[in-house]
Amino acid sequence: MPERPHLVIFNPDQWRGDVLAHAGNPAAVTPHLDQMVRTDGVSFRNAFCQNPVCTPSRCAFMTGWYPHVRGHRTMYHMLRADEPVLLKTLKENGYFVWWGGKNDLVPGQLGYDDTCHVKYQPDRPLYPNLHSLADWRGEPGSDTYYSFYYGRLEKDDDEAHYYDSDWANVLGAIDLIKNPPTDRPLCIYLPLGYPHPPYAVEEPYYSMIDRAKLPQRIPAPQSWAGKPSILGRIHDNQNLQDWTEERWTELRATYYGMCARVDHQFGLLMEALREAGLYDDTAVFFFADHGDFTGDYGLVEKTQNTFEDCLTRVPFVVKPPAGIQVKPGVSEALVELIDFPATVEALAGITPRHTHFGRSLLPVIAGETDEHRDAVFCEGGRLHGETHCMELESTSSQNPTGLYWPRMEAQRREGPEHTKAAMCRTREFKYVRRLYESDELYDLRNDPTESNNRVGDPALKDVLAQLKERLLTFYLETSDTVPHDADRRE
Repeated sequence: MPERPHLVIFNPDQWRGDVLAHAGNPAAVTPHLDQMVRTDGVSFRNAFCQNPVCTPSRCAFMTGWYPHVRGHRTMYHMLRADEPVLLKTLKENGYFVWWGGKNDLVPGQLGYDDTCHVKYQPDRPLYPNLHSLADWRGEPGSDTYYSFYYGRLEKDDDEAHYYDSDWANVLGAIDLIKNPPTDRPLCIYLPLGYPHPPYAVEEPYYSMIDRAKLPQRIPAPQSWAGKPSILGRIHDNQNLQDWTEERWTELRATYYGMCARVDHQFGLLMEALREAGLYDDTAVFFFADHGDFTGDYGLVEKTQNTFEDCLTRVPFVVKPPAGIQVKPGVSEALVELIDFPATVEALAGITPRHTHFGRSLLPVIAGETDEHRDAVFCEGGRLHGETHCMELESTSSQNPTGLYWPRMEAQRREGPEHTKAAMCRTREFKYVRRLYESDELYDLRNDPTESNNRVGDPALKDVLAQLKERLLTFYLETSDTVPHDADRRE
């Protein structure tokens, strides 16, 4: 193995942690990830993000900081020039950093010069992104206007793919692998768009999913009492109450098809590494930034301050380079996405120049332990009066024609809906502290769908006290970071 391994960071957007065949989902079509987990990789069944929307989650896994450390709680507060970014660290430590895909990480006003050598741009026109089109949504007021459901994408007969930005970036990365720089290790960062809705995919992926094998959907509750108020508000706004189970099945199967497409693209990239003779010398990280409702609780998309497992649990597969001990298979360890930069640093021999809270996964990957963390944490929401955290910059915030209006309308309300909140989850229980409405407590052993909030149940008073104490300890341990360079006292 070279002194420092090549790195592939394959980062799909909004992939639920349960849509993996090797994790026991019979409807998931993920043969390339499954093969890696059988032979030379580890899949973490209990991997959790630190915020359930894009930018705050990415800021966390690229710094090793929880969102509260520097206030990364919105889509419009990215990593500023004085803050650490793993890509920048890798570049400064001699890596050739190639970035192909979405941003949601560094401010647009800063550009990419500090974080990568190449921010890839496709050399030919792309197929339309459904976010830029409106004619597929149905009429305003209909039950398809906010559903995000499209279905089967049509492509030209002479095209192998629906050539969108994901295909362009994956094929661009493959071209780079065929002609890599020879004087330094390579870091490929692929933050893809799929399976982020709109729910749409081309053949053969659209028809690849056996609808009969889809796991049971979590239905909308008869009453939203005990659940976060923002969920009921979004449920009313999305207007999907009359959808039949058959319609939900098609939406979910399309999402699964999107995941199958990403798995295929991942397989193409791995094959390119093998053909170039680089596979054994490469550490591969495959993980999503957060999950998606995909019909659970009668909802689509996600929220910014609720922490259901379908939003917070993500796929996380790691293949170390040859020479690093690995016990292939599925690990039951509780892990967080902030463990990703710590693992990269351990493999690359980099000592971070800032205090962060990730922990290297190498001992778990080696099979030495499954006791990595006793609890995982996720955060979101805002304080009353924090108008700068309402995400009013979004085109959907005050415009009902926006795709995201059902959620954004709730986020700008000054009731309890967008309350600041934090999750503490163990293997058996989930506690959520909410500032402006009832807390949540779920017994995951008997209620894995998080349908019965037992925060007021005397039978669980000791559990509640323990989780509150654990959350307090978490904030005490991570409430700030002290710069590693001291000031002169004059």
